[in-house]
Order: sequence, then C-alpha cells, then structure tokens
Amino acid sequence: MKFQLRGYAANFHTTRGTALESAGVDYDARTGVKADDFLRTSNPRIYAAGDICLAAKFTHTADASARIAIQNALFLGRRRISALTIPWCTYTDPEIAHVGMYEKDAAEKGIPIQTFLQEFKDVDRAVLDGESEGFIKVHVRRGTDRILGATIVARHAGDMIGELALAMSGRLGLKTISATIHPYPTQAECIKKTGDAFNRARLTPLLKGMLGKWLQLGL
Repeated sequence: MKFQLRGYAANFHTTRGTALESAGVDYDARTGVKADDFLRTSNPRIYAAGDICLAAKFTHTADASARIAIQNALFLGRRRISALTIPWCTYTDPEIAHVGMYEKDAAEKGIPIQTFLQEFKDVDRAVLDGESEGFIKVHVRRGTDRILGATIVARHAGDMIGELALAMSGRLGLKTISATIHPYPTQAECIKKTGDAFNRARLTPLLKGMLGKWLQLGL
C-alpha cells in the first residue's frame, strides 16, 4: 500500500486546487478537513493532522497530531487524538495557561470536583521577582487526588503548565506533586503548594483534633 504525505496550510483558502473532493476527502470551509479520532479522513487512505483538521490550533498540537497520523498511517498504529493531554498558553502579561477541564466541563459531564487555588503572593521567589500577581487553580475528582484540569495565571505560566500536563498524562495526582521536592526558591513551588493544600484538606475535624491533642501532650 502506498501513501503520499502532503502538508497544507491551516488557512482554508489555500486548499483551492488541492482536489480534496476528487480524492474523496470531506471538508468544511469553516472547520476544515473532517477526520476521525485516528486522524483518518473520509478517504481511509488519507490522514490529516494539524490546524487543517483540529479545533486546538497550536504548534505543539500540530506536531503531536502529525506523529499520530504518521504512526497510524504507516505503522498500523491505533493511537487516538482524543487521548492527548493538550496544554496551551496565551502570552499576555501575565500569561494564561491551561490544561484539561474547566469547572463547567466537569459540571456538564456530571463529574464532582474539588478545586484548590494557590496564589503566587505566597511564593517567595515570585515576591522577590516582583511577580506575585497570579494564581494556580487545580481541579481534582472529588474524593481523589486525580487532576482533571488546571489553570495558571502568572508571568511564567507557560513554563509551568507542563508539570501539570505531565502529571495528568502520567496519572500522577496532587499527593505525588506534594511529595516531590521542588528547588527553592522557584516560582514552580506554587504547584507544590497546591499539592500541600490538597493534603491539608484531607485532615478531617476529628483527625485535626487528635493531632492537636497529641502535639499538646508532646509539649
């Protein structure tokens, strides 16, 4: 079986003359080429990747989808684009970075969540750098430490969101993040502090009372 790999620009006006219709490839002038979860188009011999077929139009997403398309097309892979954990960042000042679900996404899917928010004003390095404005917000499935989504608003949010994306991809929860040593002083400590907040929330009033009495006895 032979394949021909081509690259087309995301701007859909550039698809004129590419003979998509004659190749049996369905597309929409607004949303682009129609591809399934394996990035296979309506012509099973043709795969698509990047801005031309994805709603998430980021360079890093295009790269990841191209790897999936090549693997599925040439090496009989069965990787799904929906399985990717895709972070993004808007380079404003401060930057806004996000990965995974928002509160509304969890509500629409009926998933109970618990949210933890940590401000950078409590992070020594951020204060020293004069960059204490901002926060990290992490959503976990209620009753677990599994991260469902996270938002960072900070001067270096784009440099930090990768740690949370890795945690989600590797199914590492906030307990693991809290137990991971982060170098001091760094702004990434804010992520660890979010994990610490999760651990504090696990202390029930009864356990807090018992711990307090134990400390009093120790004194």
